[in-house]
Amino acid sequence: MMTAADAIAAVRGCLMAGCLLWTLPAAAAAPADANGAPAPGATDTTAEAAQIQAPDVANAVVKVFSTMRYPDVIRPWTKQQPSEVTGSGVVIEGKRILTNAHVVLYASQVQVQANQAGDKISAKVEAVAPGIDLAVLKLEDESFFDTHAPIKRAAAVPQIKDAVLAYGFPTGGTSLSITKGIVSRIEFAPYGYSVFGLRIQIDAAINPGNSGGPAVAGDKMIGLAFSALNNAQNIGYIIPNEEIDLFLQDIADGHYHGKPALFDDLQTLENPALRSFLKLSNSVHGIVVRRPYPGDPGNPLKEWDVITQIADAPVDDQGMIHIEGDLRVGFRYLVQKVAKNGAVPLTIVRAGQSLKVSPHVFPERPSLIPELKGEYPPYFIYGPLVFSKVTGSFVNGVTQNADWMRALSTIGSPLVTLRSELPSAEREELVVVSSPFFPNKLSQGYSNAFGTVLYSVNGTRVRSLRHLVVLLRDLKDEFVVFRFEQWGGETLVFPRKEMMAATEDILSDNGVRAQGSPELLAVWTGKSAN
Repeated sequence: MMTAADAIAAVRGCLMAGCLLWTLPAAAAAPADANGAPAPGATDTTAEAAQIQAPDVANAVVKVFSTMRYPDVIRPWTKQQPSEVTGSGVVIEGKRILTNAHVVLYASQVQVQANQAGDKISAKVEAVAPGIDLAVLKLEDESFFDTHAPIKRAAAVPQIKDAVLAYGFPTGGTSLSITKGIVSRIEFAPYGYSVFGLRIQIDAAINPGNSGGPAVAGDKMIGLAFSALNNAQNIGYIIPNEEIDLFLQDIADGHYHGKPALFDDLQTLENPALRSFLKLSNSVHGIVVRRPYPGDPGNPLKEWDVITQIADAPVDDQGMIHIEGDLRVGFRYLVQKVAKNGAVPLTIVRAGQSLKVSPHVFPERPSLIPELKGEYPPYFIYGPLVFSKVTGSFVNGVTQNADWMRALSTIGSPLVTLRSELPSAEREELVVVSSPFFPNKLSQGYSNAFGTVLYSVNGTRVRSLRHLVVLLRDLKDEFVVFRFEQWGGETLVFPRKEMMAATEDILSDNGVRAQGSPELLAVWTGKSAN
C-alpha cells in the first residue's frame, strides 16, 4: 500500500502540474487545458493564413502574463511558490480584455502586451467564471484602447466546415501565431465544475499559450480558444460567442451568478423493454427521469417521467433537440435560453398523461466535496494536527496515484464514496487531516492520519470545519478523542490541555503565522456556547 509520504509527493506533483485547473468529467472526452501538452503536428502561422489575416484582428489580440500563487492543499496555511503562466486575450467592447479563467485564476499579478509592442501594461481581473472558463480584465492605463479597437463578434453560430483562424501567443516564440482549420463539430458538452455549454471543435492547432485567443471566421470572432485534446492531432475547442455573451450579460451587475441548469439524473428512451415497461406508444419520444434532483424539495419531476418537450422544442429518445437547421444538441442547451424567473417550461408524459411542469433551475449543483474555484482552502491547526475542508482539488491530487486510489476505495474512504453527494444539515462538508503530523511527542506511536476524514470529536459528529472549531473551543473533557470515517486506521486520543499548550510552540517551530484561516480564528476566539 502507498505510504503517506508517497501520497504527499503524488498530491504535490499533481498540483504543480496544474491539477487545480478545471477538468471535464472522466465520462466525457476530456480535452486537456490549452496550457497542457502541445498537439502533435501543430504548426505556426502559415502563408495562406497570413494572406487572409485581418489587421484589426491582430491589433486586438494580446499576450497575457500571469504570476500564479496556487493553493497548497497539503500545507493550507501557505501557498505554492509563484509560477509564471502565459496565455492570450482579445479586446472587447467596454475597454475590456476577454481571456480564459484558467489563464488568470489565482494570479497575484497580471500584465498584457499588445502584438508587436515592447511594453507590458498592468491589468486586474474584473470578473471570472471558472466553470465556463471565461474572465474579463481591466487595464490600469485605458489609453491602450485608443489604438486597439475591440474585435467584432459574429452574431450566429458558425456552420460545420466553415474556415477558421486561431490567433494567439503559443509557446515557442514571441510573435503572434495564426493557425488555420475548419469547424468540425458543434455540441452542448461539459466544461467544468458541473457546467455545460455550447462548444465548437476545430482542427486548427491550439497549443500551450493559445488559451484566451480569438477564433475568427472571415473578419469576425466566432469564439475563444480554451483547450486541446490530449493525444490527438489538431483537435481544439472554442467557447462560442453565444456562451461569451451570456457570461458578459451575467456580469453586467458586477457579479457572476452562473448559468441556469437542470441537475436531474436522466436516461435515454432507446431500449424497447423500457418503452414497454412505461406503456408508451410509438408516438411518444423523449428522455426518462431516472432520479429527480434531490436538491429541490419542490421538484415537480418524478421518477419515470418522460420529458418530451422543452418549451416548444421536441426532445428525441436520446435527449437531443434540433436547432438552427441540422445542428443537433442536448436538450439542456435550451435551458439557458428559455428559463424565466428561475424555472424552465417542460412537457412530460406521466402514466400516459401529458403534463406541463416548470422545475426550478440552479446556477450550480452543491457538492459535499466542492471545488475551490479561485479560493484558498480554510484550515485549523490543533496540536500536531492540521484540519481542512475536503475539496475537489485535494481529492484530485490524492487520487492521481492508482495505488492510493485503490487503498481509499478498499477502506471505504468518503473521499471516494461521497464524491457526488449533496450537503445536508447533518453533514455540511467533509473535514480531513490535510497534512502529516507536525513533529511532536503528542503523536508518538500513532500512524500518520494524512487523508483521513474526521467523523466525530468526543462522540459528537462533526458537521463542518467550523463546527469542529466550535467543538474544540468549548471542550472541557480531560481527553480529546478523534474518530475517523473509514475501515481500519486508528482513533486518536490526546490530553486536551497538553494539545492546547503545544499548539503555539508547534506553530512557532514550523514557521506557521496563524493557527487557522481568518474566518475560523474568529470562531476560535469567540465566546463559548456555554
